[in-house]
Amino acid sequence: MIDPLLLVLAGVVVVALATVIGPRFNVAGPLVLLAVGAGVSLLPFVAPFSVNPEVILVGVLPPLLYSAAVQLPAIEFRRDFAPIAGLSVVLVVFSSLVLGLFFWAVIPGLGLALSIALGAILSPTDAVATSIAKRLGISPRVVTMLEGESLLNDATALVLLRTAVAAVASGFAFGDALADFAWAVVIALVLGAAIGWVNLRVRERVSNSAANTALSFTIPFLAYLPTEHLGGSGLVAAVVAGIVTGQGAARRFTPEQRISDRLNWRTVELILEGGVFLVFGLELKDIVVANLREHEGLWHGTWLALSALGIVLLVRALYVTGLIGLQARRSRRHPRHQDRIEGAQQRLDRFEEAYREAPEQFGERGADPARTERRIGWMRSRIARTMADLDYYRDSPLTARHGTVIVWAGMRGVVTLAAAQTLPEDPNIQRPLLIFVAFLVALFSLVAQGLTLSAVVRTVGLSGEGGEGPSRDEQRALSAELRDAAISAVQSGALARQNGEPFPADLIERAGARLVQPPNEDDDATARVRDLLELRRASIEAMRTRLDDLSRDGRFSTAALRHALAELDADQLSLELRIDDGADG
Repeated sequence: MIDPLLLVLAGVVVVALATVIGPRFNVAGPLVLLAVGAGVSLLPFVAPFSVNPEVILVGVLPPLLYSAAVQLPAIEFRRDFAPIAGLSVVLVVFSSLVLGLFFWAVIPGLGLALSIALGAILSPTDAVATSIAKRLGISPRVVTMLEGESLLNDATALVLLRTAVAAVASGFAFGDALADFAWAVVIALVLGAAIGWVNLRVRERVSNSAANTALSFTIPFLAYLPTEHLGGSGLVAAVVAGIVTGQGAARRFTPEQRISDRLNWRTVELILEGGVFLVFGLELKDIVVANLREHEGLWHGTWLALSALGIVLLVRALYVTGLIGLQARRSRRHPRHQDRIEGAQQRLDRFEEAYREAPEQFGERGADPARTERRIGWMRSRIARTMADLDYYRDSPLTARHGTVIVWAGMRGVVTLAAAQTLPEDPNIQRPLLIFVAFLVALFSLVAQGLTLSAVVRTVGLSGEGGEGPSRDEQRALSAELRDAAISAVQSGALARQNGEPFPADLIERAGARLVQPPNEDDDATARVRDLLELRRASIEAMRTRLDDLSRDGRFSTAALRHALAELDADQLSLELRIDDGADG
């Protein structure tokens, strides 16, 4: 008997090596792990391997989805929330019903409720599988839609699955199913947001980075478990907690905490994601043997899986075609919207000019100058954000070529595999066949779509349209905004040392714009280097405040904002090390 610890260690090593080796041969790491697991399972001395589906649903999916949600580009997600919600809810429900009718017609003895349950298992795309699409230079807007869809559609699918399985025993009622779905989503939103809010407030008071990261590992489970206990969708709660945490981290956490979180969660995500695909490959042998024994061959399950995959891709293609058409029609109205917003901007300019010249003429509106200034600032922010949204839609249109990629990148994966194994143990429902069909759909989807996605992207001419990060022009524009904020803060005399003492006036006058660049080696030889370093650190806080303001008006992408924040964090940590070294000396 092999020590389980050795198996775990071997699995981690295999995951790490596959992640490094796979891209060198232009093959995604998950597909390499799938092949390795299947190959190992065929060895004569390897016993049948299986994992309790609850381990995947409770132990793996919450942290995986939480990790992805923390990194979700919130600005772009907000802009495309309507199409993402459509893909996550409407498409999943429609696909489940169509697949349910198909299975009901072709599998004798399978009731409609259980057929819909199988359809719900096969309908959601997967957050892990879409990682294959992120490295191909696809438009960031398409990647955001795929990520958002895969994060949210699990709730729809799992609630449908739970309702359909319950209906097998007690009968189906549309009103009850709708009420269950609404409750599952609402309670998940409330608890997920509450856990995310508490997470931010508690962890901002924990200064130790290691302890802070340890606390972060509990958040997806703290969101998942009580939500499931109350009948909600624990996965949605984990996603919401991740989104709240990701958006508040820039304001609440220290640079050490953000860097620690980013690196540690990336490691957790790598191991869990790779482990699931490795386990999937190891389980294939046992599933195949069970179907050979019960159905005297594999053709029955294979043709069902191929037909189901064809149906789900066809339904997805029809839905995405309508979605692209709707987006194109909306884009034709953008010039009119832009004219309206520009008109509102001009009216606000005239109002502000008139108000500043004679505030007493505005009666009650001018009675409280501070309140009026806040309202003007709020309206300017709303107008700027709307203009930025319209520019985003204009510069990142969704065309038929993008629709082709959205259809083909919608792969099935971990959720399909785990959900299939939650089907009840009942000889009357042909459980081994249904699990085999689900596994084959996920396998065919990952292999056929995963291996050919890069070719599809090149064929439609979208290769290299996006990138791993923000453009240089956007980075330069954002850096200029931050430099201006730092210079203004220094010149205003608003900056102070960490202990609250003001900086010498002659130092501020002499430093000037040099503070937006780290001191060079010549500076290190001067007697006032510590003061310069501390002033530079204080200016970073001013830049971070400005960065927070810029994140609200939508002029810059989430990728550019996060890149700038990472640069500021790294710069601050470097400065603090040099300051501490100077103090020790």
